[in-house]
Amino acid sequence: MTVVEDTFAPIDDAWLSEARKRFASPFMGTNHGHISVDPMMLSHAAVACGRTIREFYEQPELGAHCVASIQELYDLLPVTHWYFSLPWLVELGLETQYMDLMPPVPKAPIVLDPSQVDELHIPAPEDLAKGWTINQLFRANDYVEKHMPRMFTPLAIASDITGSAAQLCGLENFLMWTLSEPDAAHILVRTYMETAANGAKVIADRYGLAAITTGSVLGNNDIFSDDLVREFSAKYLHEFVTRCFQYGAGPQVFYHLCGNHETDYKVLKEEMAWSPMTIVHIGYKGREVFPSDLLVQEFGTYATCMGTVDTKLMLNGTQRQVYEQAKAQLLRGRDAPSGYILGTACEVPPFTPPGNLMALCKAAKDFGTYGTW
Repeated sequence: MTVVEDTFAPIDDAWLSEARKRFASPFMGTNHGHISVDPMMLSHAAVACGRTIREFYEQPELGAHCVASIQELYDLLPVTHWYFSLPWLVELGLETQYMDLMPPVPKAPIVLDPSQVDELHIPAPEDLAKGWTINQLFRANDYVEKHMPRMFTPLAIASDITGSAAQLCGLENFLMWTLSEPDAAHILVRTYMETAANGAKVIADRYGLAAITTGSVLGNNDIFSDDLVREFSAKYLHEFVTRCFQYGAGPQVFYHLCGNHETDYKVLKEEMAWSPMTIVHIGYKGREVFPSDLLVQEFGTYATCMGTVDTKLMLNGTQRQVYEQAKAQLLRGRDAPSGYILGTACEVPPFTPPGNLMALCKAAKDFGTYGTW
C-alpha cells in the first residue's frame, strides 16, 4: 500500500518560514510581507491534487496532506487542517454516509418528535475519546504532527452549533420547533454544544492546545430574526467558546459567520466571547458580500477581520472579476487596527478554477503588501 507522505513533494522550508511570519502579522503587529489569504481550503485541495472529494473525507491523512500541499502551491496559510463536515454527531447517534461529489451527509434524523429530545445523552470526554469522530481527527492531527510539525495546529471544531443540532431532527422540523416547541429546539442545541465542548477538551488534552473554530451558519437572517439568532445561535456560541477556554482550548478563535448576516451581526457581536487571537469572518450582507469597511468598523477593535470574496464568483466568475472584488475588499479593510485577512465567503468550492485562486492571491500582493499604502 502506498504511504501517503511518499506521494507528495516536500514542503519548501523557505516558503513555510515566510508564510509563518506573514500569518503572525495580524496578531503580533509586525506587518510582514503581505496580507494573508485564507480561502477556507477543504476538498478543493484533494481535487487540485488529482484526488476526489470523497477521498478527502474518507482518508484524513490524505486530506490533510492535500491541504498542506495546496496551501504552499497558492501561497496561502502555513497551517494544515482537516475538517470533517459532521463532527460529534455520530456519537449522538446519527449515521452519516459518504458522497462522491459533496461532504458526508446524515442518513436520517434520529429525533422525530419533540418528546424524544429528553432521550439524548451528552457523551463525556472519556466517551468521546473512544468515539468515531475523535479517531478521524486524531488520524489527521497525528499525521500532520509527525510529518509536517511546523504546519501543525489542532482544531477544536464546532463549525455550526445550531445547524449541527438541527441535523438531529431534520432541518424542517428544527425550524418549525424553534417557533412551536422552543424548549425542545433548545435541548437539541445545548446537547450538541456541550458534546462539542467536551470534544474540544479531548483535543486540547491530547495535544496541549487547540484553536477553536466555530460560527453561526444556519443562524442567519435568511432563516431567523435577530432575536431568534440570539436565542438559538449567539448565546450558545458564547457558552461554547467559554467552555473551550476552561477546558484548555484557545486562545485562538475563528468565528465563521456564513450566509446572510444583514442585521444580526450586531446581535452576534454583543454575545461573542473574545480573546487576543480572535478572527471574525462574515459571508454576506443581504445578497452581496459583507463589506470589509463595515466589518472593520464593527469588529476591528475586537478581532482580526477576515474579508470576503463571493464563493459563487470564485466558482463561476472570471479571474478579473475575482481580482476586482478582492481589490475592493482589501482597500476597504486593509487598515483594520487588529489586522486583516483576505478570504472567501465560505469553503472555496471544490471545482474552483485555479486561475481564480491565483487572482485572489495576486490581489492580496498588489493591494495588501505592507509598506506600500
